[in-house]
Amino acid sequence: MDIAVKAPANPSGHTPKRRLNSIRRTSTISTHWPDGFGEPMVMEGHARDILTDNQDHIEILAEDSFRILSSARREILAITVSPDRPEAQKLVGCRAGGQSRAVLAEVLPEEKAAGTPLYLLLDDFAGASLVAGWVWSRWVEDWRTLAREKGSASTAGKNGRMEGICAGFRPGSSALADDGSSKMSLQSFATVPSLVNPDDPKGWPYLPKQEGVGKRRSRWIDIWMEDGKVQMDIGFQDSGTTPEGDHRVAIHEYRVRASADPDTLELASIEVDPRILPFRECPAASPNASAMLGTPLGQLREAVLAELKGTAGCTHLNDVLRSMAEVPQLVKHLGST
Repeated sequence: MDIAVKAPANPSGHTPKRRLNSIRRTSTISTHWPDGFGEPMVMEGHARDILTDNQDHIEILAEDSFRILSSARREILAITVSPDRPEAQKLVGCRAGGQSRAVLAEVLPEEKAAGTPLYLLLDDFAGASLVAGWVWSRWVEDWRTLAREKGSASTAGKNGRMEGICAGFRPGSSALADDGSSKMSLQSFATVPSLVNPDDPKGWPYLPKQEGVGKRRSRWIDIWMEDGKVQMDIGFQDSGTTPEGDHRVAIHEYRVRASADPDTLELASIEVDPRILPFRECPAASPNASAMLGTPLGQLREAVLAELKGTAGCTHLNDVLRSMAEVPQLVKHLGST
């Protein structure tokens, strides 16, 4: 397989203007460290579903948020959700990843079945917490040494060993150091503008400026009917603050266009556009998304993890693909436009 000369660093810019007769879901998970590096992190999530009718009027269909206090080892120490769901307290003590997702599916099955914004947010805690610490590399010169001194070594991969966990870290990758960790010196990123489109400010909920060290995972998905298919335009970005304070940089950004059969809601087409990724080998996962063709959208959360694991996938692209699982619930609202 051909390897790119360098990692992609081509931000797509503002979120597109909303289409008439469409659904838009947006979500953000913002992270900061009130007590400094190596200490517990506060993660605040917000997600919203809106319907845009044929007159460009907006109706808020659903809106959820959470606040999680997480340990440096990505264990949930405390959680509040709004509107409140008491069952969410059963996530306290869970560690981000397979454990948190398994418990989430067990204690909030109604949220999963209804495809609520809250379920997306809580499922995304796993991936967002995994990447959150990256932003410190923009602020601290030798943050890995500091992490060891703080006893908060990386929880990524296998205790920091990355070989084989994804396409970007496949054996022989230029992204791997001799000890199997990632080569931070080669890690790419790109300056990104605001996601808020100045020609469509209502398309995003308010995105407050993060002060100091801050990381944000942002998603959006537009859904509409065209050419006899359910159409999806999806964006995903992991970005963080910089010491200069006048711009943000991103380490991950994907755009995905997809369609589904309106009757079976099976994935009919998909095109992945990797815009910003940390290493030159990372885009190798993108063509493998075609393995999901024919899969019912509602099964994507499980099917992606089963089919695109290890070097066949990208942890963050997998998160993008899994986010289409709620489209069958969201598309029902298009009948009211």
